[in-house]
Amino acid sequence: MMEEDDDVTQGVLLRCLSLYSRGGGCKVGATTSDEFGEIVGKSYKPVCGAQDTSVDCFSYGVEKFRKKNNKKKNFQLQEPNHNNNEMHVFLPDDILEMCLMRLPLTSLMNSRLVCKKWRSLTTTTRFMQMRRDGYYPSPWLFLFGTVKDGFCSRDIHAFDVSFNKWHKIEAEVLKGRFSFSVTSVHDNIYLVGGCSILGKMDRNSSKTHRGVLVFSPMTKSWHKVASMKHARSKPVLGVYKVNSNHLTIKSQHNNFFRTRQRIGGVSDVYEDPHRLSVRRVSRTSFEDQKSKQSKVNKSVKDCRRFLIIAAGGFGSWDEPLDSCEIYDSSSNKWTEIQQLPVDFGVVCSAVVCNGIFYVYSESNKLAAYDIGLGYWARVQTTPPPPQVHEYTPRLVSCDDRQLFMVSVSWCEGDGEIGRRNKAVRKLWELDFEYLTWNEVCVHPDAPMDWNSVFVADKNLIFGVEMFKIFGQVLEFLTMCDVSDPKMNWVHVSKNQVAREMDVSSCVMKSMAVVHL
Repeated sequence: MMEEDDDVTQGVLLRCLSLYSRGGGCKVGATTSDEFGEIVGKSYKPVCGAQDTSVDCFSYGVEKFRKKNNKKKNFQLQEPNHNNNEMHVFLPDDILEMCLMRLPLTSLMNSRLVCKKWRSLTTTTRFMQMRRDGYYPSPWLFLFGTVKDGFCSRDIHAFDVSFNKWHKIEAEVLKGRFSFSVTSVHDNIYLVGGCSILGKMDRNSSKTHRGVLVFSPMTKSWHKVASMKHARSKPVLGVYKVNSNHLTIKSQHNNFFRTRQRIGGVSDVYEDPHRLSVRRVSRTSFEDQKSKQSKVNKSVKDCRRFLIIAAGGFGSWDEPLDSCEIYDSSSNKWTEIQQLPVDFGVVCSAVVCNGIFYVYSESNKLAAYDIGLGYWARVQTTPPPPQVHEYTPRLVSCDDRQLFMVSVSWCEGDGEIGRRNKAVRKLWELDFEYLTWNEVCVHPDAPMDWNSVFVADKNLIFGVEMFKIFGQVLEFLTMCDVSDPKMNWVHVSKNQVAREMDVSSCVMKSMAVVHL
């Protein structure tokens, strides 16, 4: 019992650092890990690093420790002038944190198996914040909503972009749940609404939810937050990170009176919620104002308050909804806001860009919700991108300042005799000054998936297409760097996880990207 207590008192013994290593350093035996494992055949194989199955915790410039002997006893140092008494050598917690927070996620998960001290140290709020502030995390893609053997799967498929590897996470809470929407906030993933059923997929016997679940990949834990006002499945979501606690949510009741006052007149803000006219008059003054605002934001302490906007979706009777509501993390409450514009149609995609919540409908209409002012406005773009209506367009925002749309259009065959028309997937960017959609690049693959999913992370756009061909369900993961002048799409992964899925996964799937 005393030997076990030595591992967790006053620091970390160097015995922990050399537990699995002959040459020194901290090598953690990956064969004992149960975190973020990779399925290989029927065996479970954890993944650490690019090739090696062990974790070198001091591979980031920290000098490795050497053993003084090969015997199975504590690390010893000779103390001069004290009759060579044995003494324990401890590694300070702050240095240990600096080493551990630089590890990739899979390696960090394995390091928690060394001892209780390490597990406790790497799960604290302080450690998580240090890891975020140090810019060490890399993007991870999480795929939800898969179906297997006719049942809603409880598996979450996570893709590590840095190491190009898929991992599978079991989540019992997702068993029987489908048609929910997901979005990432900081290092958590929010699952909003959806339906549930205990048996096989049957929409007629399902129940629509108001609840919201939160998944933390760092700790593989789940918890609930406040439920929505209305039960809805497949709502479109947007996340707005608030830099100030002074922002107030305009409820639907207050907006009703504002709308009544506009009848018989034209509101400048309603017609131009993004202040586009101001940008046309003086783009320089706008940039100066934005620069001043950024300086003010830097002086404010890190505020982790955020808003989640849920719009549209389908109700308990599978009816399209035009209601909208906002979740405020500071109060843990949902507030109803103004409904979608009249005759807008069924919303199919949404995103927050430049502090504005944009939604796109299946009838090729674009609307914007000003979060600060609290009402909707239509955005008249000229001309709208030509689309094949069977394919759902997707809005994405890069660096919170560029608004893109991925859609499918017909290619006329360049007018050559004998060349057939074909459908191609294109990426369009909205010009905020002239309100026009400009084509920026073409996806190299034929659009096989009618419900492809696209999400953006900083300057990267990730897309997952899943479809059934030759009796098998296949998936393709592609990526486009919008900061590259060429804007070429590259294949990141293909045919790794979808072979055992049902074809209904193509419709039910959803994806979120998180930095971990």
